[in-house]
Amino acid sequence: MADKQENVHAGHRQRMRKRFIDNGFQGMEQHEILEMLLYYAIPRKDTNALAHRLLNRYGSFAKVCDAPVDVLQKDFALSESAAVLLRMIPELAREYTDSKANLEYIDKRTAPDVLLPKFIGATVEKVALALSDANNKLVFCDIISVGSITSSETPVRKIVDLALRHNARYAYLAHNHPSELCAPSSDDLDITLLVSETLKSLGVKLVDHIIFTSTDHYSIRSFKHNLKYFSDNNWHEV
Repeated sequence: MADKQENVHAGHRQRMRKRFIDNGFQGMEQHEILEMLLYYAIPRKDTNALAHRLLNRYGSFAKVCDAPVDVLQKDFALSESAAVLLRMIPELAREYTDSKANLEYIDKRTAPDVLLPKFIGATVEKVALALSDANNKLVFCDIISVGSITSSETPVRKIVDLALRHNARYAYLAHNHPSELCAPSSDDLDITLLVSETLKSLGVKLVDHIIFTSTDHYSIRSFKHNLKYFSDNNWHEV
């Protein structure tokens, strides 16, 4: 009986792989995608029911992959390998998108596209910085801090250090809001002014500060009512 059941599962898995080879995930439901992903960590058991349970708990494929490893292990009896595989998906998506992005040049129009990959799959607040030379050629772009941008002076000190080290002319600041509220807080605006004034003293001009959520972004420079936080000399037009 066990051999017959294994043969059924093997046949189903082969058909699912064939669907993917022919059409990718096009036409597949979220539970089918999750079921198929789990094949590679759970080789002998039916993963369809497990996929449904995970989606019933978390509501979407993305939220399943964002779930903590220890919770997946405890609540769903997943092995460490299976739980880690799910948590790898957002990180793989970020690395894949980041490596395909055009990272040679940056300006006020392309800054959101250049910086967005840094925040794919982020479940905590992170701070990213992009720096360019006088010809808008990107000389640095990476996460510089994990945690609230206003929680300490560390991000500002690191921004200064990196700007000097890379002989930057222009800077682009970004952070994410895991709360999914895209608008800047008063603290966000205050830190933007602090960074702008600090960089100005070094001969580096802040071009924008962008706030990302999983579905949207907010460019502080694009909203005129925010310009009261900046002098004409601080807020640079690139």
